[in-house]
Amino acid sequence: MNLIIDVGNTLVKIAVFDQQQEIVQLSSYTDIDIATIKNTIKKFPGIKACMIGSVRELPDGFHEQLSSLVRLYILGQETRLPIKHQYQTFETLGADRIAGVVAANHLYPAQNILLIETGTCITYDFIDAAGIYHGGGISPGIHLRFTALHNFTDKLPLVEPVSDIDLVGNSTETSIQSGVINGVKAEVQGIITGYEDNYEYLTIILSGGNLEYFDKNLKNNIFAVPNIVLTGLNIILEFNDKN
Repeated sequence: MNLIIDVGNTLVKIAVFDQQQEIVQLSSYTDIDIATIKNTIKKFPGIKACMIGSVRELPDGFHEQLSSLVRLYILGQETRLPIKHQYQTFETLGADRIAGVVAANHLYPAQNILLIETGTCITYDFIDAAGIYHGGGISPGIHLRFTALHNFTDKLPLVEPVSDIDLVGNSTETSIQSGVINGVKAEVQGIITGYEDNYEYLTIILSGGNLEYFDKNLKNNIFAVPNIVLTGLNIILEFNDKN
């Protein structure tokens, strides 16, 4: 069994994968804690290896404590990957984006793929049919946009997203919701169209924490893949642990 830890900008996700590469337990936390990890390993004594992908700094001594319990891998620029890339600043590429495209390429091999992850940021990542990652784009996610409107104006309130919103808002709150939600949908649709104009036979994958706002509303034939980062981290772990 494998222990996979995805430390994102907002949440820490901890998953246990079985030998069939299926998730048997998944938990989310606001921060990472070694005691929680120890409890998970105690609950699943079959865990022998762990992969961490993190977009933020981990607590001092965390690596040392965890490596005393399992074979530990930290996703970084030196980690061997089952894909190639042409990204010029690979050392600055987030672990979540790397893991995502690895999983996308594994799930849909030999295809041109646009992966859209909807979390704190909305990321667009393209990997071609030869398994070469080219790059993509990054824009503010839904909650960042709501927060920015509130923080950088004097009177606009902080509102929460809703799944269904009219195009024409009839109050300040619904106008903000319409502008952000419908604006994000239009952005994503426009990006998809741009990639489709440039790459034939494009497979589109959608994942991330804000999946609910997109998968039923985009017109294109897309594949919704929850937990794609965790899946990618597990694939990278398996690739390194067996080679």
